[in-house]
Amino acid sequence: MFLLDILLSLFSILLMIICVLVG
Repeated sequence: MFLLDILLSLFSILLMIICVLVG
């Protein structure tokens, strides 16, 4: 699904930001 794909990409971006902040 298109919406699910957008949510997955947003989630991966959030994870990257969290990793940068924690690291």
